[in-house]
Amino acid sequence: MLKQRVITGLVLAISFLTALFALPALGFISLMAVVLAYAAWEWSHLAGLESPAVRGLYMLVVVAIGGALATYLGYEQDILLAEKPRFLLLIACTWWAIAILWVQSYPSSAILWGRRWICLLMGLLVLLPMGLAIAGLMSLAEGPTLVLAVVLLVALADIGGYFVGRAIGRTKLAPKVSPGKTWEGLLGGQLAIIIVVAASAWFMDVELPRLGLWLALAMVTGLASVLGDLLESMIKRQRGVKDSGTILPGHGGVLDRIDGLTAALPVFSLVLSLLYHRL
Repeated sequence: MLKQRVITGLVLAISFLTALFALPALGFISLMAVVLAYAAWEWSHLAGLESPAVRGLYMLVVVAIGGALATYLGYEQDILLAEKPRFLLLIACTWWAIAILWVQSYPSSAILWGRRWICLLMGLLVLLPMGLAIAGLMSLAEGPTLVLAVVLLVALADIGGYFVGRAIGRTKLAPKVSPGKTWEGLLGGQLAIIIVVAASAWFMDVELPRLGLWLALAMVTGLASVLGDLLESMIKRQRGVKDSGTILPGHGGVLDRIDGLTAALPVFSLVLSLLYHRL
C-alpha cells in the first residue's frame, strides 16, 4: 500500500508541475476545470446520489454554472485584482466562515446541512470558488509560482500537523469529525509554514514589513487548508465512507487530494488581491 501510495504521489506531482509550468494559463485552467468536474462527480456520491445518470447531471450542472461564471467575469490579465472576482471570493470566504461553525458543532449541525439538496448546494460553494481562485491566480504574471506556493503551504500544514500531532498531539481538534487531528498538530503545521516562509524570505532578502504580510497570508492559508480537510471529513463521516473515491491508487479520490485546496485557494486569492500592491 505504501509503495502504491508513493508511486501515485510521484506521478501526480510530476503531472501537476508539468501542466502548471508547461501549459499556457488557459490550458492549465481548462485542465483544472476537468479535475473539478470529476470532483463534482465524487461530491454527488458523498451527498447521497446513487444513480450514475443523476450524478452525471449534477456534474454537468456544476460545469455549466462554472462556465456561466467564466463568461460573466471574462478572462484578462490581472483579473484577480478586479472587483467582480474579489466580491465572489469574499462570498466564498464567508461561506467557509460558516463552515467552521458546522464542523465545530458536528453532528448536531447535520440537521442544517444533512439534507441531500443542501449538501449538493454545498458542493457548489466548495468547488466553484476553487476554480475561480485558480483562474484568478493564473491571470497574474506570477500565476504558476503562486499556485505552486498555495499547494506547498497546504502540504506544509499537512506534513507539520501530521508529525507534530503524532509526536505530542493530545488535545483533539475536532474529535467527532477527524479524531486524528489535534491542536498541537495544527500549531505544528503553522510552525512549519513560519519556518519555511521565513527561510525563503531570508534567502530572497525580503524586507521585514513585506515578510510580515507574507507570513500572515501563509498562515491564514494554512489554517484554511485544515478547514477544507475537516469539511470533507465531516461529509464523509456523515455518509459513512472512508474515501471520496478510488480513482487514485493508495490515495482514494480526487476530493481526498484537493480537500485542503478547496478552502486554501479562495482564502489565499482573496487576501492576495487585497494586499497585492503591498507584497
